Amino acid sequence: MISGIGIDIVHVDRIRRWMDEPGILQRFFNPAEIETASFRKKGMALSLAARFAAKEAFGKALGSGLANFALKEVAVVNDSLGRPIMRLEGNARREFERHGGGKIHISMT
Repeated sequence: MISGIGIDIVHVDRIRRWMDEPGILQRFFNPAEIETASFRKKGMALSLAARFAAKEAFGKALGSGLANFALKEVAVVNDSLGRPIMRLEGNARREFERHGGGKIHISMT
């Protein structure tokens, strides 16, 4: 059973501007996300924009938005086959479980 669907789009230029501001990436992204994005062939900003959109879509799918947890508690990383997966920590995990938990499916383009 599907309990929520979220979709989002992010302008890559917005992320590029953030990359020029000290500390802002660390506010929104987990260290593993920043490290992974820095090795992407298509560019760090594009990779981070896709991950940011996935985080915002997650909040929409919950129905409660992003108010109850920090965005860096939601890490969009890749599994051993390169597929995107979502790792939840702290308040993000608790909020997800409060809404019934389950499996998270991600598609990023």
